[in-house]
Amino acid sequence: MTDKTRWESFKAEGDQIVEKVKRLIHEGNVRRVIVQHDGRTVAEFPLTAGVVGAVLAPVLAAIGALVAMLKDCTIQVERVETGTARPKKTSHVS
Repeated sequence: MTDKTRWESFKAEGDQIVEKVKRLIHEGNVRRVIVQHDGRTVAEFPLTAGVVGAVLAPVLAAIGALVAMLKDCTIQVERVETGTARPKKTSHVS
């Protein structure tokens, strides 16, 4: 089994940012969300598998507040893709 880390980056656009981050997190493979302003990291939110509901609300509120205060932020999302090794082909001789 191999895990691959992949990053997605997008610009923050007002109220839509919280909904977009929420959608990404609910997809289930997000490990970390980073808020950057002018190329510097201003906040980093590590997430664990299965983060939902009450645990997620403060993270989304903080992201929304940062984006509102700083304007022109970039959001980076770290995803972990879990792959499985392909089974080896076997041949049976009868």
